[in-house]
Parts: sequence; structure tokens; C-alpha cells
Amino acid sequence: MSATYSTMLPLGTIAPDINLIDAIDGEMVTLSKYSDAKAILIVFTANHCPYAKHVMPELIKIANEYQEKGLQIIAISSNDIQTHPQDGPQFMYEIAINDSYPFPYLYDEDQSVARAFTAACTPDLFLFDADRKLVYRGQLDDSRPGNEIPLTGKYLREALDQLLSGKKITVEQKPSMGCNIKWKNGNEPGYF
Repeated sequence: MSATYSTMLPLGTIAPDINLIDAIDGEMVTLSKYSDAKAILIVFTANHCPYAKHVMPELIKIANEYQEKGLQIIAISSNDIQTHPQDGPQFMYEIAINDSYPFPYLYDEDQSVARAFTAACTPDLFLFDADRKLVYRGQLDDSRPGNEIPLTGKYLREALDQLLSGKKITVEQKPSMGCNIKWKNGNEPGYF
């Protein structure tokens, strides 16, 4: 398994807008739909990616624990489904229902949202505050498929706890790593 690292979008960046269809219920999702959220976590993921599959149980757990504290998670699949059909809406729906995703799972067909966020890998995490400024980006924790480190969500949980209690985020921000986003026609963005 070769790994790609996240680009580490600059902190303070305002969240790019999202206008995508949720594969679970067919509804259009925008960030303004969650204007009351104290924090929004955008997660670029993929059904087929071993790294993304590895972290998803912890992301579901975090969503269930932090939702009442004001967190909204939005998962997005941006992979080219011509080369990776298992990452398309039908399979997104099946996995989200089977695993009881407590958050929307959006399909970024033209990959414009992934480009706007400079997403590079799956999983790629972007945490925004109530003003939609980026306060954390990077890895969930140090666990990877096969490395025997327990999946805890350590770094993201620290960032969430600091953010939601009004403290400055001091947690170390390490790049996420995982499968590269599968760009259409090999058209990788120029930010790598």
C-alpha cells in the first residue's frame, strides 16, 4: 500500500462552499444547512481505501459522541468512479446504511469540492470552527492498517475538546495519510 499525505491547507482558511447530494437520502447539502453547528468536520473518504475503512468506525463513534456538543461531520467521496466504481453513490448508500453513518455522505462527482479543499488522500480531515475557519487538519491519530496502534481518534478528539470548550487548539497537527484521491483522467491538481 503506497500512501499519499494531506496537503495541510493553511489554518484560518474559510471553508469552501459545498453543494452536493447526499448518497443516503438524496438531499442537497450545503454548509449553510448546518449554520448552528459549533464545529464542522469535513472528511474526504473512499469505500475501497484500507486507510479510510480503518478510521471510519472511530469517526462514527466521534460523530455520535460529539454531535450533541455541536459537531457536524460531513463525509465526501471524490474518487473517479470510472476507475473505482465501488466509490460511487450506490455503494456509498449501501455502506452508509449498513454501518449506520450518523452524518451525510456526499458524492463529489466533478471533484471540484476536493480541489477547493486541496484534499489529497483518504482519509483527509478538515475541522472548521463556528465561523467556518479551519482550526485543525491532518490525521485522526497514529493508527494505520496493520501497525497495531489502537484506533482512538486522539488528535481529532483533542482538537474538538479544545475547540468546543473555547480554548486555543494546541494539539500537534500531523498530515493525514492514505490512498490518493483518484482524479479523473489522471488530472491531479497542481497542489501536490
